[in-house]
Amino acid sequence: MTAFTVATSSCMAATAVMKPRLPATSSLPCLPPRFSLSPAFSTSFKRISVSRIPSRFQTKASSTDESIDSGEVFTDLKEKWDAVENKSTVLLYGGGALLGVWISSILVGAINSVPLLPKIMELVGLGYSGWFVYRYLLFKSSRKELSADIETLKKKIAGSE
Repeated sequence: MTAFTVATSSCMAATAVMKPRLPATSSLPCLPPRFSLSPAFSTSFKRISVSRIPSRFQTKASSTDESIDSGEVFTDLKEKWDAVENKSTVLLYGGGALLGVWISSILVGAINSVPLLPKIMELVGLGYSGWFVYRYLLFKSSRKELSADIETLKKKIAGSE
């Protein structure tokens, strides 16, 4: 017998021994009701009245004269869709973008399930953000350089360069 079969059979035997057997006629005893020793550990939620919230945190709705007509939005979108020449290309790019977002979410979920790796990735992100602020946002000349790079990238994407 190989080491794998020995390990498998001993593992199966160990799980067979470790399974508790309950008689079919017995039932588990009921637990007593839960009560709180201290009001600080209570699980009930307290309602906060609006008058107790400081005024700096209160918001009020304001009326605006601008109203969005859904029919107008749909007709505008339909006009723009009719103006597109390569509809299949747009649908292909849109589907590819959705597929990319879905795969990215799966990848991030897998990375997040590995212990310690999310914290390392968080530190890497924090370090990169600090470097980006220092490199491009801290000084006026570097901000101008960043805006010029962004404008160049916009022109490349739009195809005007």
